[in-house]
This record gives sequence, structure tokens and C-alpha cells, in this order.
Amino acid sequence: MIVVTLNSGSSSLKFGLYRMVVSQPEALLTGSVEGQTMKVDGRPDVRMPAATSAAAIGAIKTLLADAQLPPPDAIGHRIVHGGPTLLSHALIDDQVLRALQAATALSPLHAPAALAIIQLARNAWPDIPQVACFDTAFHAGLPDIARILPLPHALKTEGVRRYGFHGLSCESIVRQLGDDRPRRLIIAHLGNGASVTAVRDGRSIDTSMGLTPSGGVMMGTRSGDIDPGILIYLLREKAIDPGALEDLIDHRSGLLGVSRCSGDMRLLHEAAPANPDARLAIAMFCMSVAKQIAAMMVVLDGVDTIVFTGGIGEHDAAVRGEICSRLAWTGLVIDDERNRAARNGIEAESSRCRVRVLPSQEDEQIALHARSLAGP
Repeated sequence: MIVVTLNSGSSSLKFGLYRMVVSQPEALLTGSVEGQTMKVDGRPDVRMPAATSAAAIGAIKTLLADAQLPPPDAIGHRIVHGGPTLLSHALIDDQVLRALQAATALSPLHAPAALAIIQLARNAWPDIPQVACFDTAFHAGLPDIARILPLPHALKTEGVRRYGFHGLSCESIVRQLGDDRPRRLIIAHLGNGASVTAVRDGRSIDTSMGLTPSGGVMMGTRSGDIDPGILIYLLREKAIDPGALEDLIDHRSGLLGVSRCSGDMRLLHEAAPANPDARLAIAMFCMSVAKQIAAMMVVLDGVDTIVFTGGIGEHDAAVRGEICSRLAWTGLVIDDERNRAARNGIEAESSRCRVRVLPSQEDEQIALHARSLAGP
């Protein structure tokens, strides 16, 4: 079975073509589209005529045909938020599309782009089954103590609850660990979006993001958790409208807001020697993640393994080192040389828990779910 995966973000689209084998999807071609540039692994960049979703899907379809690769049997889509009614991965039909449209208010940063990609993909491959894979599905079974928010009961009945995100990434970590999966696992998915999840016996029991992907730890341009009184202050005293408030929380806060120069951790490291605001932003991010990992240790009654994943988690040894140094009181000790090499595990022999660095394999996870739901 051949599966195309479409992983749409707020400003980019990752894609892949996978041959489904017994234990692991085999990548035949992978790439990404950002703006008017399509990057394909092992091939020259392609300049597209326009920076639109339609141009991206058209370029991907042309690329697959020109490369003489096998045609897809299914299309799998990453969907950040399925809302209160879509809590498990599903074949896409008109009913699913209506539910996704109704849930756009819960993920305005990602949902419109994902819906546009779904419709374009259905037009491009009209006879091929398409599957929605939800980042919230991994967290659907959260216990009440984590799922229910301390708000009036009437809001809970309307679907206001903790949903959690980065679920496909977390699923992929659990799958990669296989028989080596510990009973008490903490997954720190650190990228432009970041979250920390507590996993017991392979199941999510708490996670840092809540109703939307804006909460939890400090992120690239998102504030993470803040005093809700700040929002009331801005609405009342600054007469800020909901759209401007959303822009402030999702696009102008986090690392960008503190540093005043960038939400990209790589650029902040470059600026840090001469820029105290950049140094402060990095320190705040590391502290925010360390505090959330410590909180998940409380949830799990300890921890056996911590996994770092995501763009920062996988590639930024300095950030991993700083976060772990904040947790030294727990008996966590990393080996500096192994941390720099991202060698598994990166903990020292004296450490009381394991620390690993693993890739986030969201697209492979999408392919697996597409095979399961659309296969013969």
C-alpha cells in the first residue's frame, strides 16, 4: 500500500510518499513547501508560481508523477484539533468535514490551512480515500483530573476541556521505544510549538497544552500559560479586540516577545553573546520546560525516561543541557559529550533516569493510521 502524507502547519506543508511495510513505513520521497519554494530531500529546490495551498498541492502531484513513483492508495492528513466530537483518527467524509469546520475556532492558527489542503487533495485525488489524523487523539483518554479545567460546569458540557496536542509526535515516540518503553515516560516536544506530556504504560495521563495549542510552556511566538487576568486587563484597559488579542498571544509573544528579535532558537543563540534580551528569552524557555517536566514527575510519581524531540529537542544540545541542569536535584545527570552528539541515551551512568533524543516521526505515524483506516 502506498500512502501520501500531508502535514500542514500554519505557514508550511510537509509531505511524504510511503510504501507500507510490516513494521515501519518506507519513505520513497519526502519534502516540504514554504512560501514559493518546494524542498525535496535529495533533489534541487523547486520554485513554484505562487505561495498558495493550491500551488503546493499541484506541485506535489506533478512531482510524484514526474518521479515515476507508484500512485497513492490513500492520503493521510495531520489535523491539529478535531474539537469535541472528533477524538480518534477517521476517514474523511462530509460529516467529518463539517465537524472540522465547527472546530476551527479552537485552532485558528492551523485549522484553516488544514481544511484548505484537505479540499485541494480531494480534488487532486478524487477517488482515493483520505484520512484525518488528529494531534488530540493520543490525549483523548486523559483522566478527569487532567482533562477537566477549573471552570464552571456549563463550559465543560460545551467542550471546553484540556485536549492536548503533538499527539502524533508522542505516538511516534512510544512506537519507536517499542519493548524499551518505560512505565513512566515524559516526552518533551520542543520546536516552534512546544509541549510536555506524561505517559504511563504507553497512555497520555497529562500534558501541558490545554484547550488550544497556545497554552503550556513558552514557545517561539506563543506565550504559553499566563495569568488570565492579563487578558482581562488587555480587553478592559486597552480595548483590544479578540483578533488583536489572538495575534498578541500566538504571534508576538514567547521567545519573540521577550527577545524582541526572533522566535527562532537558532537565531537567538547567534544573537545571545551581544543581546541580553536574547539570553533572557533562552533562559526563560529552558526554565519553563524544566518546570513543566518537574510537574509531570509529580503526575507520574517519578520518571524512568525523558525523551527530547522536535526541532529544538532533537538538535539543540545547549537547551537540552540547560533544561537538564535545572532538574539535577531529581538525580538526573547528563553526559556532556553524549548530549552534544545526541547519542542515546545522553544520561551519565550516575543518573537516576534515562534521557533520550529521538526524532519526531509524525508523517510515519500518519501513514500508519492511513493504512489502518483506508487499507483493504
